[in-house]
Amino acid sequence: MIDEDLRQSAAATAPITDWRIEVVSIPVTDVDRAKAFYVDQVGFTADHDHQVNENLRFVQLTPPGSACSIVIGTGLTTMTPGSQRDLMVVIPNADDARAHLLARGVEASEVDEQEWGRFVYFADPDGNTWALQELPNYAQS
Repeated sequence: MIDEDLRQSAAATAPITDWRIEVVSIPVTDVDRAKAFYVDQVGFTADHDHQVNENLRFVQLTPPGSACSIVIGTGLTTMTPGSQRDLMVVIPNADDARAHLLARGVEASEVDEQEWGRFVYFADPDGNTWALQELPNYAQS
């Protein structure tokens, strides 16, 4: 009993390390259309596309250089398509990111200059919205 109490006490006070967000669900109406948008237009990598059964399809897509992916599909979420808002991705240069999106046919905002970064906004075909953030160079401040 004492060993179990010590184990539970140690577990309760031990710092939790290495928490990483792995995937974020993006609710879409048409999986193939969304996959084509994110891969062919935005430039994500298609990691997995599995039709598990007639009610479950899992498609994992990853932004270039990211350790976190998005997942689209059927039977994955109860969120309404288009309801995911303001997913933020850090990018090296807002102007380059905007040019990349525009060249691939994605409607993108003008660069939004803020003290805390430079932003470009876009939405997928279902209306899920994204913010691309170029972090400020605090060393120059």
